[in-house]
Amino acid sequence: MDVSYLNIGFALTGSFCTFSKVLPEIKRLADMGAEVYPIMSEMAYSTDTRFGNAEDFRRTIEDITGRKIIHSIKDAEPIGPRHYLDALVVAPCTGNTIAKLANGITDSCVAMAAKAHLRNAGPLVIAVSTNDGLGTSAKNIGMLMNMQNVYFVPFNQDDPIKKPKSLVADMTKIAPTVESALDRVQLQPMLLV
Repeated sequence: MDVSYLNIGFALTGSFCTFSKVLPEIKRLADMGAEVYPIMSEMAYSTDTRFGNAEDFRRTIEDITGRKIIHSIKDAEPIGPRHYLDALVVAPCTGNTIAKLANGITDSCVAMAAKAHLRNAGPLVIAVSTNDGLGTSAKNIGMLMNMQNVYFVPFNQDDPIKKPKSLVADMTKIAPTVESALDRVQLQPMLLV
């Protein structure tokens, strides 16, 4: 399905090392004609790290999308009742956020946005980025894989030698995963080698 003229939510959580890979994908969706609604977890919105300054990331995202970033639970909640998103992407999606989504915890902006969107049976696209994907987070990833309307950006181990339990999505596959999810199909292969 073509994403032109669709409203796509794009939520970032605190896997700061992948922001540089995610920002071009936000631009790709915008360039494809989608109206992109940016959302950032409270931590992602406000934290400066060795990977960059929070204000710079915010400015770049708002410049790409032409919209203010949703960054509070209060501002994310209306996503459900107003039903304005056709799809919601969470990229990067940390193990912490994966656990919240799998267990129905809505104590963050991104978790609330996902809950609000899923109540409308809209496709939720997850781009995993966690150092414990094959550890503690594995059961939560498995739970989400079995949930209706949840789709995964294809992923693999990013460093099997130094970080053997770490998983990361191929962020260049976000747009194709969104297109596939809008047709209610999981992009394959989901597990990359």
